Amino acid sequence: MQLRELLEQAGYAVPAHLRDREITGISSDSRTVKGGNLFVAIQGLSHDGGRFVGQALERGAAFVICERCLEGVEALVVENARAALARLFDAWYGHPAKELSLIGITGTNGKTSTAAMLYAILRQCGFPCGLIGTVECRLNDRILIAPNDDRLANMTTPDPAQLYALLAQMRDGGAKYVLMEVTSHALAFSKVAPLHFARAVFTNLTPDHLDLHGDMESYFAEKRKLFDACDEAVISCSTPYGERLANGLDIPLWRIDGQILQDPVQNGKDGVAFTLSLLGKTPLRIDLPVPGSFSIENGALAAMTALSLGVKPGVIQSALADFSGVKGRMERVGINPFGISVFLDYAHTPDALEKLLRTVRGFCTENERIILMFGCGGDRDRSKRAEMGRIASRLADLVILTSDNCRTESPERILCDILKGIDKEKPFRVLPDRQKAIEFAIGNAKRGDVILLVGKGHEEYEIRGRERLVFCEREIVVSCMAKRAECEADAN
Repeated sequence: MQLRELLEQAGYAVPAHLRDREITGISSDSRTVKGGNLFVAIQGLSHDGGRFVGQALERGAAFVICERCLEGVEALVVENARAALARLFDAWYGHPAKELSLIGITGTNGKTSTAAMLYAILRQCGFPCGLIGTVECRLNDRILIAPNDDRLANMTTPDPAQLYALLAQMRDGGAKYVLMEVTSHALAFSKVAPLHFARAVFTNLTPDHLDLHGDMESYFAEKRKLFDACDEAVISCSTPYGERLANGLDIPLWRIDGQILQDPVQNGKDGVAFTLSLLGKTPLRIDLPVPGSFSIENGALAAMTALSLGVKPGVIQSALADFSGVKGRMERVGINPFGISVFLDYAHTPDALEKLLRTVRGFCTENERIILMFGCGGDRDRSKRAEMGRIASRLADLVILTSDNCRTESPERILCDILKGIDKEKPFRVLPDRQKAIEFAIGNAKRGDVILLVGKGHEEYEIRGRERLVFCEREIVVSCMAKRAECEADAN
């Protein structure tokens, strides 16, 4: 593609003397630049891309886009290089979202489950659909792998190089709707800057990612950006931020509050039920076989969004009644003869952890213990660690503290932060090795106990230092169950 065409399609002016220059690709990493590439120098969290322009040119970059003038370098200077990168990839792939109806889902918790439920509803209607999110990227019944050198990598909203390639794949595959989890990071870093959404969905907002945003007001401001780029909004008012968002929008709005969401029932391990009562319409009763109060909010958002798209109530009821859950979200694992229940869950914020524990407490009998194993991510928001420790001590019977993607931070420092909130008068154990922590939990569980392995959910890796190591909790659980069975058989 010619530089002139690419820049014009991305909305940038073209220097007259460069109009015929050929561009072979786009890169923001000087180490991957190939001959003829357009290099975009972005300001990263730890590195300034402008420092690597020379390296990019040595590797054959044909042109440079950056945020400041660089001596001796022919470049287009833009105000926001991250937004430019997204717009350039969007143009490179022919603006794929223009032929798709995008539905963006944002919030602290519930994005993945809400997206999966809505995807199930739209697929039941027979619509060809794409899904871009934390657990997987999918087109209809086929899982798509985003172009990435690291197959263990996980990013809720992919970087522009992957995101716009995926959207092009979905467009070319005939998708009508694409459901996308949109994170505050994606909004802060302008990953979705060129996109317009048919619907924007807000789940909730509770403390998280304050290492990036600084405070809740800044966090909310980033989430708010999605609703400046949509036709209609669907908002849960379960948190004060949802109410603020709903009251501040001047677009068609579907809100979920106590007047709309009625008669919520938690049926223990069997799931939940609730009624959507809309003015002038027959109340819609939903049965959803996924336990937890959070399932009520997520299911209501999925149902309301489907209604806003014109889906018939009967289809919504049927799809949600058959919904089998989401990988790593209150996911039961392990078949065992010991009468122990083991669940994996992704809860990694205080709010999510408390809701998870209250859900499980709701279906445990007096003699059934909750054994909770969790940790907190390294190089991330430290402010939530002690609070998660307090919640764990208050609502679990045995707390096992362990590592969870410590990254470059010391595991001991992370565990020390969590311990500040732990009630030392209640049972707890500190086992930094996550596999040994799982082995301890399963080895010490009694009949009827519920083990919650929390934090990783769907993830099948552990980040230590700058390495991603294969770590599949499902496989570890099965192995531990087999070892326990063998030991007990030998003892008898």
